[in-house]
Amino acid sequence: MVGPPLTDDDVPRFWRELGLPGLVDVHVHFMPDSVLRKVWAFFDSLQASDGGPEWPIAYRQDEAARVRRLRDLGVLAFPSLVYPHKPAMAEWLNDWAADFAAATPACVQTATFYPEAGVDAYVAKALEGGARLFKVHLQVGGYDPRDPLLRPVWRRLADAGVPVVAHAGSGPHGGRFTGPAIFSEVLEAHPGLVAVIAHMGMPEYSEFLELALHYERVMLDTTVVFTDFTERSSPYPPALLGVLSAHAERVVLGSDFPNIPHSYAHQLAALTRLDLGDAWLRAVCHDNGARLFGLPTAATPLAG
Repeated sequence: MVGPPLTDDDVPRFWRELGLPGLVDVHVHFMPDSVLRKVWAFFDSLQASDGGPEWPIAYRQDEAARVRRLRDLGVLAFPSLVYPHKPAMAEWLNDWAADFAAATPACVQTATFYPEAGVDAYVAKALEGGARLFKVHLQVGGYDPRDPLLRPVWRRLADAGVPVVAHAGSGPHGGRFTGPAIFSEVLEAHPGLVAVIAHMGMPEYSEFLELALHYERVMLDTTVVFTDFTERSSPYPPALLGVLSAHAERVVLGSDFPNIPHSYAHQLAALTRLDLGDAWLRAVCHDNGARLFGLPTAATPLAG
């Protein structure tokens, strides 16, 4: 079995030994600088019991440096996940994300939405403009995904087969509209929706895994799950690892770069120490994300 990467400089060795051309990461954040600074300020405000930062930002660099870091790690494709927390914000974020993707070759054009007047029209505009992935954050946005204003949006995205990365779990902080029960109603109404459940649904891991197995087009991203940081507060149930092993096609690599409290290499090392095999790692670290984004896969088997 391929050994885990020890440092970021060791990451290319890791994916080369797996026989991959690089990595595909479905959970990366690039945002307008003013928005990103507010996100970092929020993390900085979290204090651990010893008075130190609860969630230190590992890659607090300027935009160009962050793009270079992903390139040096060998990340072949990544989104610029953006999300609104109030009305009249989503369309502006979509325009910014489209410009960023146009200027950044490895970036998959990303968009978002909010339950407000005109939402279906600007989602249609984003799709026509080349958006290939959407992001919703139900805890930060504080809205009900079952809002009638969003019904045509979910229908449109399901019909288009365009994935939605959904922070629907209740971790690290719950909200009025987080949790599997609420998002399962969205999936029941739109069973063809391509949904990627962020953070594997943390902490409701079991319930979101059940949704992924029930709905053919639902996947789970690994973002910060299995890492030392998350295992201390929301450990992944060992009893579920056999199911993940048997359903590698439902798991996709996510990192939360740059807003992570550990190195990029550590997320990959955390996946490696699950001991689910090289074929599982190949599927998760490249092939599943490549299929999601419509890119060539490494054509590696999921078993053996």
